[in-house]
Amino acid sequence: MKTSQLDFRELLSFNPQGGVIRFLGQRAYLVDATAQGLQRKEFIDAFGPEMVRTIVTRSAYAHGWRVADTVKTELPEVWAEAKEGKLGPMLCALYGFGEIVSSRRTDGLGDEPLVETVLKDSFEAEQHLMLAGGSDEAVCWRYTAFASGYVSRVQGREVYFIEDSCRAKGDDYCRIKGRYLEQWGDEIKPYLPYYQTKNVESICAELRRKLQATEKRLKHYQRDMAFLHNECEESNCYPVSRSSVMQKVLDFARLLAEVDSSVLITGESGVGKERMALQIHSRSPRSGKPFLAVNCGALTETLLDSELFGHARGAFTGADRDRIGLFEAAAGGTLFLDEVGEVSPSMQVKLLRALQEREIRRVGESQPRKIDVRIISATNRNLQDAVANGGFRQDLFYRLKVIELHIPPLRERTEDILPLARCILNALAKVMGKNVTGFSHQAADNLLCYEWPGNIRELQNAIEYALVLCRSNQIDAEDLPAEVRNSLFRPTAVSGIRSLEAIERDYILSVLAVQGNNKARTAEKLEISLATLYRKLREYGMMDR
Repeated sequence: MKTSQLDFRELLSFNPQGGVIRFLGQRAYLVDATAQGLQRKEFIDAFGPEMVRTIVTRSAYAHGWRVADTVKTELPEVWAEAKEGKLGPMLCALYGFGEIVSSRRTDGLGDEPLVETVLKDSFEAEQHLMLAGGSDEAVCWRYTAFASGYVSRVQGREVYFIEDSCRAKGDDYCRIKGRYLEQWGDEIKPYLPYYQTKNVESICAELRRKLQATEKRLKHYQRDMAFLHNECEESNCYPVSRSSVMQKVLDFARLLAEVDSSVLITGESGVGKERMALQIHSRSPRSGKPFLAVNCGALTETLLDSELFGHARGAFTGADRDRIGLFEAAAGGTLFLDEVGEVSPSMQVKLLRALQEREIRRVGESQPRKIDVRIISATNRNLQDAVANGGFRQDLFYRLKVIELHIPPLRERTEDILPLARCILNALAKVMGKNVTGFSHQAADNLLCYEWPGNIRELQNAIEYALVLCRSNQIDAEDLPAEVRNSLFRPTAVSGIRSLEAIERDYILSVLAVQGNNKARTAEKLEISLATLYRKLREYGMMDR
């Protein structure tokens, strides 16, 4: 998963009944800005600004360091982008420091700062103005120290930020600049006493070990929840799509909706061909008329004949009354012929006549009837090969394929997997009456790694399966079907390149799950010693130290 794919609601989790809130698996709590502002004012009145600033600075620095450390551990695939400065502003916004209106990053060489960030509506400046009035000095202590700790951990060397513009001083905005320690020179000396950084890394390492051990005891609390809004529009349109390749298909579909030509939609089973046909119809001048669909491969030739063309009373046994077919019922609208490649040779002749003459005959009648209907057909077969082999009429093929629209499989547009999954989850959760609102980032990774040979239909089935097993308000990796849960990572331009260490971790844990948590069998299958397996599981926080 890349930074652009992150939905921070999926990194947050909480159990409404249990009162436990987590960010990336680490327990957190909420406090409103006014309460924090009042607390800060009370402390300043009691202990003086220097002591309070020191406490706030040290704790915020450790907080920023810890957040970066958690990202490195839990989201190694976005760690490289964190080093490029893409994640920091998003995290600051997530924690409510304020709106980042400008963030500039350089290589930190020369006179240029490594990072320069402009913050709008800083909660610290806001609270200071409200509770204490204006200030002669910058007051965003927590924000500045958080940024220092976070960037220091990301860069692997000491980075400190100084706030040179603050709304509490009467400036238009709050701005912080970060440089490496050695680049600040004497300018940083007045600020260093507020930091005591020598033991931060060792404290964080010890804290991480304790939290990993706690994870085992708190496993029933599902992690990394998100309250996801419904990304799927309540309409007849094709499901949400974020990939450029699918956007081109949808743009093409919008052009097709403006004309009345016959369209052949091709693509693998489960990619949503009928939904695409409905999209074209709903945007066309025929949208006010019926959209009717028939699966040509699901009916016998006799039934399909009657279904499409209708029949007269007495035409065959059981025909006790006249019945119109879909060609007539869809008058003025669109008729969708799904799996058209499965129709028999004799039915192909009848279809060809209907398309050429724009008229049909009901079964048992000799009088032709004019029709006004647009034909959209679909197939997962290669009809050109069928034409070459004599299995499909060439003249009918070209009647159906005035324009071809191909829908790529889901594995070729992995950017769409998570938006589609969220859309499907939202809809199914409502139908099933389950309060499940998102995926953990581990489950999201599994969804991205899987090939999805059954495309959107298989994705829907997998999410329905996971909803049945899910016992909390999120879907975790353990709830997914085995083939999805145990899928190996596939590096793509979307999902990024993961470290070998991360891939090894996922593979070992997958094999352990397949072996029913039997560590001896797992070690045997992996061809490693049992001691090595235990050591790695301890490193992963899966065993008490």
